[in-house]
Amino acid sequence: MSQYKILVADDEPNIVISLEYLLKREGYTVLVARDGQEALDVIARERPDLVLLDVMMPKKTGFEVCQEVRANESLQDIKILMLTAKGRDTDVSKGTALGADAYMTKPFATRELVQKVATMLGSAP
Repeated sequence: MSQYKILVADDEPNIVISLEYLLKREGYTVLVARDGQEALDVIARERPDLVLLDVMMPKKTGFEVCQEVRANESLQDIKILMLTAKGRDTDVSKGTALGADAYMTKPFATRELVQKVATMLGSAP
């Protein structure tokens, strides 16, 4: 199996820990960022295949991170899955308008997230 790299960008420690555990168990390499600026730094340095991006984060929001990644031509192929407690239609629309590939609202079922990640990476069972 190809070793996909996934960045978990979230400022909520419990979510980071559970996602990191879950994704490592599925065989992915997991990177972590705890705010928007750190997420951008890790994305530029590590070039993850997929970013699980929280919308509400310190320093830069997930929306800003998504917009900056999409504005950088060399990062175009990175997939972005927005994770947020803000599930209103306007938030979903804003995320997809800024270039997010997919959107999931918290709380989410872990199995559903794992399936979504696998589908987005083209490694669905």
